[in-house]
Amino acid sequence: MTETVCPKCLKEDLLCICAGVAPLPTRRHVLILQHPQEPDKELGTARITHLALRNSTMKIGLSWPNLSKALGRPAVHGSWGVLYLGGQSEKPQAARTKPERLTILAKAGKEVKASDAELEGIVVLDGTWAQAKTMWWRNAWLLKLKRLVLHPSHASLYGKLRKEPRRECLSTIESVAEALEALGEDAQVCEALRGHFGELLRKYRAR
Repeated sequence: MTETVCPKCLKEDLLCICAGVAPLPTRRHVLILQHPQEPDKELGTARITHLALRNSTMKIGLSWPNLSKALGRPAVHGSWGVLYLGGQSEKPQAARTKPERLTILAKAGKEVKASDAELEGIVVLDGTWAQAKTMWWRNAWLLKLKRLVLHPSHASLYGKLRKEPRRECLSTIESVAEALEALGEDAQVCEALRGHFGELLRKYRAR
């Protein structure tokens, strides 16, 4: 018997959690750019993140001329941040005088406090590590955005279900939750995102 697929989340019915997902409001817009060959259709979280956030946009592709084209409306590069793929050269969390969950880097590597960032929105690259790096280098306008470097206090809930290149790597939905919470968004929204991810993992393990 062929398993049917949900038209909203594009997951098979046994993994669909759409019944418990309602779009929640945020002050900042979340733009999710997904690599067209992102392979994980079962445990991928980009579309669920989009469905769970009223103020979000999801696009599938490799490159766009600028932020406005990717977003579908006028936008100022300096008012946006991008979840940065780096972090290797950043100051280690243990070396910080005051541990922060999110470091915001403006031009010339200058750090900006999350409370002072005044970001209109954030950009998230969704795909494997290699795919996300490809998207980073194919979209030069990303360098014009503030870089958001996450320093999560816990490893991803994926656990052994997905092998990540570094311990601090999170799923897309976890990364968005961490970033939004650090930027001062409603904690209940961020917990809802984590709850959706937990439910997806529960259904995956049960299946």
